[in-house]
Amino acid sequence: MVSLHFQLEFPDQKYPLAHMHSQLLNVFDWQEPTSSKLQRDVALSLTRIGWNHAFEYETPEGLSIDMAQPETKIAIEVDGPSHYFKGTNGHLVVNGSTKFK
Repeated sequence: MVSLHFQLEFPDQKYPLAHMHSQLLNVFDWQEPTSSKLQRDVALSLTRIGWNHAFEYETPEGLSIDMAQPETKIAIEVDGPSHYFKGTNGHLVVNGSTKFK
């Protein structure tokens, strides 16, 4: 994710960890995506209304998207409770990976 962010934000600069890219990607791929009941319910509802999509679609960059139509470049992320944490003031704050997506 850091590599992709760096490439998008600084396209004219060389990524400082480029020599470790494959190792970093292997560690990132090691974590299997997990789907929540909410995510599965949303996917089922979309299927029922005729919106065909890939579930847990993995982009060429290695990002896992909850539901996607790659050919139309439409993606849906279901942000349930695991996408947030409590900030120092007690308010919910979006976690880093959710904010990045």
